[in-house]
Amino acid sequence: MSNAPALDWSLPYASRRSAVLGRNIVAASQPLAAQAGLRMLLAGGNAVDAAIATAMALTVVEPSGCGIGSDGFAIVWDGQGLHGLNASGRAPAAWTPEYFARLGGIPEKGWNAVTVPGAVSAWVALSRRFGKLPFARLAQPAIDYARQGFPVSPTIARLWQLGAAKLGDQPGFAECFLPAGRPPRAGELFRSEAQARTLELIAASEGEAFYRGELAEQMAAHAQAHGGAMTVDDLAAHRADWVGTVSQRFGDSVVHEIPPNGQGIAALMALGMLDAHGVGAHGVDDVQTVHASIEAMKLALADLQQYNADIDCMQVAPADLLRPDYLKRRAALIDPARAAAPSYGAPRPGGTVYLAAADACGMMVSFIQSNYMGFGSGVVVPGTGISLQNRGHGFHLIAGHANQVGPGKRPSHTIIPAFAMHADGRPQMAFGVMGGPMQSQGHLQMALRVLRYGQNPQAAADAPRWRVTGGRGVAVEPHFDAGVVQQLRARGHEVTVEAGDGVFAFGGAQLVLRQGDVYIAGSDPRKDGCAVAF
Repeated sequence: MSNAPALDWSLPYASRRSAVLGRNIVAASQPLAAQAGLRMLLAGGNAVDAAIATAMALTVVEPSGCGIGSDGFAIVWDGQGLHGLNASGRAPAAWTPEYFARLGGIPEKGWNAVTVPGAVSAWVALSRRFGKLPFARLAQPAIDYARQGFPVSPTIARLWQLGAAKLGDQPGFAECFLPAGRPPRAGELFRSEAQARTLELIAASEGEAFYRGELAEQMAAHAQAHGGAMTVDDLAAHRADWVGTVSQRFGDSVVHEIPPNGQGIAALMALGMLDAHGVGAHGVDDVQTVHASIEAMKLALADLQQYNADIDCMQVAPADLLRPDYLKRRAALIDPARAAAPSYGAPRPGGTVYLAAADACGMMVSFIQSNYMGFGSGVVVPGTGISLQNRGHGFHLIAGHANQVGPGKRPSHTIIPAFAMHADGRPQMAFGVMGGPMQSQGHLQMALRVLRYGQNPQAAADAPRWRVTGGRGVAVEPHFDAGVVQQLRARGHEVTVEAGDGVFAFGGAQLVLRQGDVYIAGSDPRKDGCAVAF
């Protein structure tokens, strides 16, 4: 039996909501998308069907975080085993260091920031392997929202306005996302017949139109017309890969992440360091716990920056970064009394939406898809509603670096789904925290709160967060305990109290915890979303 702490049902932080319980459940960052997933469960589908329908709907109702041209990752517990899917895209064949040297660097926006989009392949791969309902049925809620319109929710309206100010001049953006010449306001209906038609093509062809058909030809032609390198051959060569997971024991749980090129290994490294450091002796919000967590995360992120890349190009094996002796050595660098500005170690000699779904048969899904930076590249293919990510900006141009840009490579990736198992092999929690480089830091904070301290998922989502910003820099939310902030500063942390700019500064969490035959979900009040269940 598990020795995990008893669940604490209190809500000690400012909260607008309580935990949601049920035997079938979906938690997502936008209510209409969560309802799309619930409809699949009510129709006899399973958690994978629910996750796919939710993900498709999010490309319509939360375009500020993801689009049809996003990337995706998933971890699935199918009732017997855990499966990891990497559906991130690769660089076009023309992308060499010399290509970007001529451009003066890798841009944040435009076609030269776009790797092959992978989210569509994630939906198809998940459905073919685990789904129960016809693929076309899963797309119907998203198609209906696009064609009939949906009321824009408040947080997304604010992000839409920010995205328009930054990306409104990108090819195709205004046509799709600025009806009447401006972003829609909260409560206004937004329709996109182009998105509806594209989703219908994807549904009818099970993704073939997107990678090898009509939509692929339109994407490639648009890229060529606007100075990009993407070709129909680049799109046709894409594949989603079943990659398993990497894992780390943390107390009486085992936390799983997708292997690199995702950044999830940083969360596992930090959790391993905290275990070695002996975290848990002080309260979850005590300065000793917060300080140790920040220091462990800084050490892990230093290693991530140096080593993380396409797994086929890494110069250090992921297993070496998780070796107990290495994590113990790294944990020994944590000074309980002083903040440090750590560098990477030597492990061996020599912009996003997240959702979780679970069903009464025991299947659980942790799924994430993202544009990267808000609306991503800002590029929208005319007449299709396909908005494209800017994952290419995640590459380096540093000669010899494992993450140096190269043809056919996957960039180091920020988006990561997480999953926790009991040490005895039972599924425990699907969770994630959207928000760029905040994601591995958010995973650490959610795992610490729920798995080590027994907080319920809603309390964990509500709790004030910190984010390391480089060197000794730490940003905290305004409702972070002022006494703890003062004590962190006394230890040498350079703390900034940051209201956040609405662009995922401190992330958006969704968590689904299993207890016996019941699921308990928490949904982040920083977002418009919710958990729904029956």
